[in-house]
Amino acid sequence: MPSFSIALSGLTAASSDLDVTANNVANADTTGFKASRAEFADVYAAGAVNLNTSVVGEGVRLANTAQQFTQGNITTTSSNLDLAISGDGFFTMKNASGYVYTRNGEFGQDSNGNVVSSTGQFLQVYPPLTTGGFNTGALQDLNLETAQSAPLATTGGSAILNLPANSAAPAVAVFDPANPQSYNESTSTTVYDSLGNAYPATFFFAQTAAAGTWDVYMTVNGAQVGGAQTLAFTTAGAVEGANAGDLAFDGFDPPGGATQGQDFTFDFSKSTQYGGGFGVTSIAQNGYATGQLSTVSIDTTGIVSAVYTNGRSTQLGQLALANFPNPQGLTQLGDTNWSQTYASGSAVQGVAGSSGFGSIQSGALESSNVDLTSELVNMITAQRAFDANAQVITTANQESQTVIAINH
Repeated sequence: MPSFSIALSGLTAASSDLDVTANNVANADTTGFKASRAEFADVYAAGAVNLNTSVVGEGVRLANTAQQFTQGNITTTSSNLDLAISGDGFFTMKNASGYVYTRNGEFGQDSNGNVVSSTGQFLQVYPPLTTGGFNTGALQDLNLETAQSAPLATTGGSAILNLPANSAAPAVAVFDPANPQSYNESTSTTVYDSLGNAYPATFFFAQTAAAGTWDVYMTVNGAQVGGAQTLAFTTAGAVEGANAGDLAFDGFDPPGGATQGQDFTFDFSKSTQYGGGFGVTSIAQNGYATGQLSTVSIDTTGIVSAVYTNGRSTQLGQLALANFPNPQGLTQLGDTNWSQTYASGSAVQGVAGSSGFGSIQSGALESSNVDLTSELVNMITAQRAFDANAQVITTANQESQTVIAINH
């Protein structure tokens, strides 16, 4: 009897529906997972509809298991390497077989500094250019440079301060940094040599016999650098002359193999000579020490920067995102990875925030888009369909038994 095969196809379809629902429910907590939907089609013998309008169909079949690429909820985490895409796009990953794509942003670092997924695939970025920007025509593994950030020797800086207008010349005429009687005021900062070693640097200010004119001395690591430099002020208390505030101190010889004859030029042009006490508003210099990797920063456009303890940062790359003309055509590989197929179309590469791509959120993950309430309803529907088709088989069997009894 055809009712047996028709009902059997219904049982198979209901079982497939339940399989899809079960897989969705099982992955309700899988980061970056996308739910699927079972889609069915009726079955007729070839040409039967055209030849006989009263023909009975032959049942049902599973036509497609359609992936649902809706946005999952984004939850925050404590790791900068946890990444979520808010909007369209996939992370581009590389394994031994080539490129695969994922929405799962749970990334970590391997022993070589490469950023990898939990299954060991390498996160891909566009490499930085020496002239600025990124080479969007090439892909490379994202590697967190753990080497030290190179130091920079101090060559100069700036100081903004006020020297008291009512100061008198020091009691001791010959400057001696160890004798407070040989200068009026002093202030200190830190400078660095070519190896990143830090040294205390002190500026000393001595009022000369001429009103509004000061001798400025500099010591580094306790030793005087260069000779006295003159800083003159107008009767309005401003530094006199356009470039008169640039004071040069030459010839510091740091120990330990660093570059010798280090020179410094500090800009005092914004300093003043007003009545009142000595005060320092700011003092800055342009050198810095060796830096250790402190953290990794990833902005909303996917630019990855290494931040060092010396305050410097280096761009390591920009996340390479991919999108497809038909994401539902992607093949599921497991481990929340997809691969390109003819049905999906070729990958369209781009960066976060550009047309067709969402933004990146660091320290966050995209949850599964499975709606458990809907899945439980689907489960009940599939169960009822299964029970109903089983009942058809039972009824058909009873009819068969009746026919057999009549024939006997």
